[in-house]
Amino acid sequence: MSRHSASPSPSSTPLVQRDTSAWQLQVWVSFGIAAFCCAVGLAWLPGERLEQIFMVMGYVFCLSAVFMLAKFVRDNQAAARRGAGDTPLFKIVVWGGFGVAVGLTGWGLADMEISPTYKAFLGVSWLYLLTTAFTLAKMLRDRHEADLAEARLQGRREAMQTAPAAAPTAQEPPAPDAPAHAGRAAN
Repeated sequence: MSRHSASPSPSSTPLVQRDTSAWQLQVWVSFGIAAFCCAVGLAWLPGERLEQIFMVMGYVFCLSAVFMLAKFVRDNQAAARRGAGDTPLFKIVVWGGFGVAVGLTGWGLADMEISPTYKAFLGVSWLYLLTTAFTLAKMLRDRHEADLAEARLQGRREAMQTAPAAAPTAQEPPAPDAPAHAGRAAN
């Protein structure tokens, strides 16, 4: 599930953990299948047009609430390590928004007068969409953080390589009768 980006001397440089390309493909394919199932279910949803529009809005609201909640939780975990974080009111807004999105969409789905089989299809595809969206959000954030960590490591490696070249070399002091600038002109 993870591969490491290694440097020439792994004992002196930390490794950056990355998801494998197979895992990334699986996450994207799962999200695509979930979105496709939801789109198909909503496109052929029997009932009134207003109910169809409500369900599409509910699915989009839930999807955006999932990404917002995933970002909020991840940011707060990182901020807690630094002794910071979001305000309590923003926490209520994010969690409340997620709860309202899921609650209203679930209520709308349960209240629709359609066959139980169709409800089950819509419900399962909706829950599948939510879980794959959480997984996708995590994978994208992990990749972003790994890219940042690799950039920092690369910057440190370059700084360490250029530091010895930039260090002053031991030179012989100029002869007492030579002008002071003669030593600088030879460099």
